[in-house]
Amino acid sequence: MRYLHTMIRVHDLDESLDFFCNKLGLLESHRFDGEQGRYTLVYLYAPLDAVQALEKQAPLIELTYNWDTEDYGGGRNFGHLAFEVDNIYQTCRKLQDAGVIINRPPRDGHMAFVRSPDAISIELLQKGKPLVPQEPWLSMENTGTW
Repeated sequence: MRYLHTMIRVHDLDESLDFFCNKLGLLESHRFDGEQGRYTLVYLYAPLDAVQALEKQAPLIELTYNWDTEDYGGGRNFGHLAFEVDNIYQTCRKLQDAGVIINRPPRDGHMAFVRSPDAISIELLQKGKPLVPQEPWLSMENTGTW
């Protein structure tokens, strides 16, 4: 068995691609438009997973955009996605500068949470050992839910 992808439903494909690609830094592998089913699937990968993603089509995130609107509340989403980052402080600063709310700041130098436009929780984990706790993150409170 091997991990292939995680599917999340999105309300606005352009807004979601802006978040996942332009702000979070993921890259598009491929996409598929299902004319009869009225949906678009867009597959994304993290830059350091490029070889595996492009050769084996894994690990990927599948953004599912249904052309007809639908409410995805009440369990139609899931827990969270997790990404390892080289420097959690730099990553959070870059996201914050791009207008992303840091819901759970990296006070411990190890873990932070943000949310996509469709309220999907994204966990960011520091690669290797935690960084030394520092401001402004150390005294920053949680914002919203994550």
